[in-house]
Amino acid sequence: MSASAASPPRSISTTPDALTVEWSDGTRHRFPSLWLRDNVPEHRDPHSGQRLVDIADLPGNPRIRAAAVDGGRLRIEWQGEERASSLELGWLVRQARRMRSVRPQLTPRHWLEGASLDATRDFARARLADARRDPALRLQWMSRLLEDGVAFLSHAGHGEGSLLEAMRLLGQVAETNYGQAFDVRSVPQPENLAYSDLGLGLHTDNPYREPVPGFQALHALVCSPDGGESLFADGFALAEHLRASRPADFALLSEVAVPFLYRSANAELYAERPLIQVSARGAVSAVHYNSRSIAPLDPACGRLVEYYAAYRRFAGLLREPRFQLRFKLADAEIVVFDNQRILHGRTAFSSARHARHLRGCYLTRDSVYSTAALLERSLESEAPHDGR
Repeated sequence: MSASAASPPRSISTTPDALTVEWSDGTRHRFPSLWLRDNVPEHRDPHSGQRLVDIADLPGNPRIRAAAVDGGRLRIEWQGEERASSLELGWLVRQARRMRSVRPQLTPRHWLEGASLDATRDFARARLADARRDPALRLQWMSRLLEDGVAFLSHAGHGEGSLLEAMRLLGQVAETNYGQAFDVRSVPQPENLAYSDLGLGLHTDNPYREPVPGFQALHALVCSPDGGESLFADGFALAEHLRASRPADFALLSEVAVPFLYRSANAELYAERPLIQVSARGAVSAVHYNSRSIAPLDPACGRLVEYYAAYRRFAGLLREPRFQLRFKLADAEIVVFDNQRILHGRTAFSSARHARHLRGCYLTRDSVYSTAALLERSLESEAPHDGR
């Protein structure tokens, strides 16, 4: 919709249960009376914008008596009420825009055939200094991160504090039993197999935690020239592939919660969740897969044999090379990825021959989305308007 906040509507029409607005560009939007009555500005705190009333305080069946444009506002009179409501037209325009489009950051762009992609070409990349200096570039980079689930920052330095400093640009670092940051390198008798030379199959981190970490960042401090390549796959695309090819398997993996457990000297973490999580609208909203931390399934489960078969077929998909994006992190490079969508792993390496040291951290999911939205809001407020 191209109408600006200053553009008056071409016409408005009402029935008792709805108001229809035709904007200056010919688009039309219908606003139900229930929705309008629920959003009158007098029921919100003028400073915080938070609601002052509960839905139970409002009329159950509000009816519109009349409506008219008065300057930059829409005045609505209600049947059986003396007091009229006044809605800012600019606010109504913004709601109409929201009805018509979804922010691209909230619409994942699936990539199934990871082997056909090039990590240096097909995903967002930026020099850290450039992303720090240029808010527009940072928003573009973050939008791609939210759409694709993976993005890269180069020339991030080698200091052990460099990662946390860089992540302040993106959101809030989540502190766990591993601390704010953790070192991924081989140690004797590791409590987590990530701290070994072993190759790791595709997985998501910490499904045993509440909440599951939203985003993860890994910073290459010392790169091994032999082995230790990174493997990534789009869990959303794989889950949708399973839904299309084996709908019964998808249903089982999204309906049955499984136990995840992590034990160490200083932590005892347990949670139950499905391997594939769907939203209220039925879209895949998270994938939780970690064969190292899944606990024994309930042997009394009535669908145990069926479940194991579906679980095995999904695991088989994760092993197919065609679904895997394979790359080696460059020196001083950071990869950031959605830990509730993107599965990651690595090939084996030998720390006796070549050192390998990554530094990692987790970011809260809501803070990353909030940072992107605030950047967008800030840049929109600075943009010149056409004055219509």
